[in-house]
Amino acid sequence: MADTSKQYNAIIETCRALFINKMKDYGSAWRILRLPSLTDQIFIKAQRIRGLQQNKEQRVDEGQVSEFIGIINYSIMALIQLEKGVVEQPDLALEEAVQMYDEHVAVTKQLMLDKNHDYGEAWRDMRVSSLTDLILQKLLRVKQIEDNQGKTLVSEGIDANYQDMINYAVFAMIHLEIDVK
Repeated sequence: MADTSKQYNAIIETCRALFINKMKDYGSAWRILRLPSLTDQIFIKAQRIRGLQQNKEQRVDEGQVSEFIGIINYSIMALIQLEKGVVEQPDLALEEAVQMYDEHVAVTKQLMLDKNHDYGEAWRDMRVSSLTDLILQKLLRVKQIEDNQGKTLVSEGIDANYQDMINYAVFAMIHLEIDVK
């Protein structure tokens, strides 16, 4: 599992660098987004990945990796929104946003390590297309929970679904990086 931890860190570092650069360009404009808006952004990314996996022709010169990065970063933004709430005006300085980003990554990575221990890294034998489908399934669950105003009977919360999407996207990127090499 040491390799998984290193690979996870490398993927997150790429995502984090993009998050920081976008924060420098745009500030925390994303703080005005309500959770359903973030969920829809993630859904668009996941649908595009599925389309790339199914279609022979690609008209936009961006592959799956950039979309998985988007899923990771939007999911972390959603976790921050869950914690801090939505605002009318951008309110996070770069340093605070990065600190919160890192805190949510740490919790999400620990969840991955715990699940990997219990499941024996079963994700390594999965296809990227299956991981994409699992992300889409999680998105549909989140949309249903949002439509129910957060009320669930037996389900895990929205935060757990965002964390799972982050971890599935990291796993997919690990597979894609291995396939590229």
